[in-house]
Amino acid sequence: MTHDRVAYMPLITYPEAIADDAIRAAVAFAGSLGCTLSVTAFAVDLPRVSSGLGDLLIDIPGLVHSAEEKSRAECRRLERFVHEAAASQPESRIHFTTRKVEWGGVPSDAATEARYFDLCLLPWSDKTALAQEVAEAVVFGSGRPAILVPPSTRFSSLEHIAIAWDGSRVAARALGDALPLLAEGGLISVLTVRDEKPLRGPDLADDLASSLARRGFNAKAVETALGKRTIAEALQDTALSAGAQLLAMGGFGHSRVRDFVLGGATRGIMIRLRVPVLLSH
Repeated sequence: MTHDRVAYMPLITYPEAIADDAIRAAVAFAGSLGCTLSVTAFAVDLPRVSSGLGDLLIDIPGLVHSAEEKSRAECRRLERFVHEAAASQPESRIHFTTRKVEWGGVPSDAATEARYFDLCLLPWSDKTALAQEVAEAVVFGSGRPAILVPPSTRFSSLEHIAIAWDGSRVAARALGDALPLLAEGGLISVLTVRDEKPLRGPDLADDLASSLARRGFNAKAVETALGKRTIAEALQDTALSAGAQLLAMGGFGHSRVRDFVLGGATRGIMIRLRVPVLLSH
């Protein structure tokens, strides 16, 4: 029995929206995976504040109303844009909704909504702070795999994935989340990075590649040295050199009172994303 895989894509509209080219790439990505795409555009609901005597000089209610109307207008524009972007994908299936959300509530609401879908697609912009907040909330709060999609993403079928492998629980989770997305007969590159941290044995990549081969997958081990690169640079460099279309990795982080501290690889990926990255936690 087969089921219809449904991907979820949250879109922010305030204080700024994600660039159109990243959204277009994410819509095409969903089509390449054969997913129905459920999109939620969040219209902001700003708090009503008064500046007292300052209201005589600055029309605070008017500014709030204008910002909210701009957010609603962006939701309407995004709905048109997403359907136009999907028109070039014959098999694309789009469901678009708009939700009003209080200012500051988008990350938690997106994480909650994502739990009802197979995976989450996040069109990526490293210049939009709220995009990173949404990504952190979804990765660490939804329980679903999240794929960060850079604007440069272009492919018609997912034929080659790379898994960043260190033998950890979250890496195993990322592998399990990525495998169903791989096209039949596709290739899996198992990446390990020397000199970054102690690994659980010298042959981790070979061990996983052999395990995958016994299960009927086409897999190979790929080892690289960290050198003077960051771990995020090393993983993306190696994935791209191997020809992978998607890098799957575990998302690391721990919470503080009102903040979230990301692991080095996760933080580096979000700073400079060059290949689609599936993050699982």
